[in-house]
Amino acid sequence: MNQEVIRRHYLEAMGITAWASKYQLPNALPTEACEWEESTPAQMPPRERLQALLDDAPAPRRKTPESQPAEAIASPSAARALLLNELKDKSGSEKQGQVKPNHVKQSQAKQVDAQSVTAESAVDVTPAAPAKPLKFSLSCLCLNGRWLVLQAGKMSSLEQQLLANLLQAAGIQQGELPEVTHFTWPQMANAFAVEDPLDEAREGLAAFIAGRVSRQDWQLERLLWWGELGAEQAPLDRILNVSEDQSYTLSLPVWQGPALGSLLDGTTSKRELWPALQALSQQWKNDNSTTAEPTIDGH
Repeated sequence: MNQEVIRRHYLEAMGITAWASKYQLPNALPTEACEWEESTPAQMPPRERLQALLDDAPAPRRKTPESQPAEAIASPSAARALLLNELKDKSGSEKQGQVKPNHVKQSQAKQVDAQSVTAESAVDVTPAAPAKPLKFSLSCLCLNGRWLVLQAGKMSSLEQQLLANLLQAAGIQQGELPEVTHFTWPQMANAFAVEDPLDEAREGLAAFIAGRVSRQDWQLERLLWWGELGAEQAPLDRILNVSEDQSYTLSLPVWQGPALGSLLDGTTSKRELWPALQALSQQWKNDNSTTAEPTIDGH
């Protein structure tokens, strides 16, 4: 079928009459030869016929998996009807009521198998119940817009003062600490169920930090985590996703110190922490000098 015939079908479906000349006019091009089909009276309105032409593509047939037997698709009543027909076909040469016992047993076994497979397939397609979101909270602050400080839970006033003293002694932060923000997850009290609680929690934490970076114009270079990352800090150990001193959730290198609460009593723990603070102070100076270097013009 050429384009002219197709055009005629669409015009007819839209209710537009197509005219063709019987005689060739002077100096006119000859009419294009084509196989005209005999027109039939319309059985439906033109608009419905046009919609039928647009939607005439056949719907794809659903294919059943090859590994799934036919009994798994049929219902128990359909399987029973198929077995009865099979018995009738095979017992045509026998007298009525004289079906072989072995054949009956095989048919009953097939029927039981069909029902069991149907029940198993119905159980397999049952969707898994959604899980509850992970719950955690942490305190957050940023040093000079460069180093992110995180601690599990809410940082008390004593812990804030201790942190300020430690950073001041190491020459990292002079004066008072920046404002401490407390973040909890999930954000809603009656949180809805989620499919993957761990991924949801990681995305929520990353979105919170990204929002602070955008509003405060931070340029994050490092993460200072105060506390142990293990079973005691679950699920934060999995949420931060720290491996080889790198947090893959926040895409930042990680420096890990002891929990601030454990440093409040006694001086032994502070003395043991001092070498690590000195190394951290040197890293702060190196990062500061790298940031302060002017751009060198190559021309």
